[in-house]
Amino acid sequence: MYLYVYIDLGAQKRIILKMSCRKVNIVIIVLAAVVFLLILHHNLLGLSDILMRQSSDAGPVGFQRIDFLPEAPESVSEERSAVDIPVVITAVESRLGGVIATINSVFSNTKSIVAFYIVTMNDTKEHLRTWLGDPKLKNVKYNILEFDPKVLDGKVRAEASEKPLTFARYYLPDLLPGVEKIIYLDDDIIVQGDILELYKTPIKLGHAAAFSEDCDSVTSKYLVRGAGNQFNYIGYFDYKKETIRKLGMKANTCSFNPGVFVANLTEWKRQNITKQLEKWMLLDMTEELYSKTLAGSITAPPLLIVFYKMHSSMDPMWHVRHLGSSTGKRYSLQFVNAARLLHWNGHFKPWGRASSYSEVWENWYVPDPTGKFQLIRRHTDADESK
Repeated sequence: MYLYVYIDLGAQKRIILKMSCRKVNIVIIVLAAVVFLLILHHNLLGLSDILMRQSSDAGPVGFQRIDFLPEAPESVSEERSAVDIPVVITAVESRLGGVIATINSVFSNTKSIVAFYIVTMNDTKEHLRTWLGDPKLKNVKYNILEFDPKVLDGKVRAEASEKPLTFARYYLPDLLPGVEKIIYLDDDIIVQGDILELYKTPIKLGHAAAFSEDCDSVTSKYLVRGAGNQFNYIGYFDYKKETIRKLGMKANTCSFNPGVFVANLTEWKRQNITKQLEKWMLLDMTEELYSKTLAGSITAPPLLIVFYKMHSSMDPMWHVRHLGSSTGKRYSLQFVNAARLLHWNGHFKPWGRASSYSEVWENWYVPDPTGKFQLIRRHTDADESK
């Protein structure tokens, strides 16, 4: 049995194939392959035509979608410069040189945008503005906030009321409404690292602040145990008082220095930290709960109670302290240079005559244009002979 197959290849081109049934399957496969190749060829021609049209239209329109993508930062420094870091510092007239040096050191050692919130009294504002107008400080971004000492009426003892600004740290959410996270710095500090590192200190869920504990500090082995050099809770509280004993705070618990900390003000408000601190201010007024050897640490006890086992930890190199506890140099120059933040807490301030490493602090000091604030320095025999 034979089959006759007609293949039409166009006008006047016809082929008649005479074949047996055994060859039909082979022919069908060949025909299917031919059809597939013809279809593929047609599609490729169409695609080529589309690409050619797109190529002829090349220009700004071809890259228009890129314009709708957010620009990626070209470098890490640009990304960091976009971060707004709130730093709070108090400014007492007699210590204004310290404030200026602290601000200058923070500003000079970071590429981030720092917003300084300077809390002061009314009689210091103009002097502060004049000093901040120095050419070296002209790019510093700052806000001057006036602290009302009346909020302390009836809450602190007479001797404590003479230093109202030291309690300003209790009222941070009231001073900075709308700000979520801040860094608080005392005025006897120099920052040698990038303040962004400190700002990024992780604060655990449920904690309102991060401090550097004395026992965990890299400087703890240098502590001079005495008045003003507390390193655990027994140095701050009178454990003979029942009110203190009822708190269940262990006397050997490591204390922390509240001169440097990072705070989550949203959590601070949620826990009503300010009201808790005021409560312990008032109780001390009536019961005298705190140690008699607190020296300059009058604001620490309420903070130690409220944040007992409820605070996060900071990198200890971001709070190398006790530089003002004695006149001797307890740290090596290499260690001082490696520290991210130096704190002259204690009696001997870096603008005074007997401070250790005052030359490190003085690198960031900007002279007072009004001449009111003067550094006190030792005079050598050579100086006196001139």
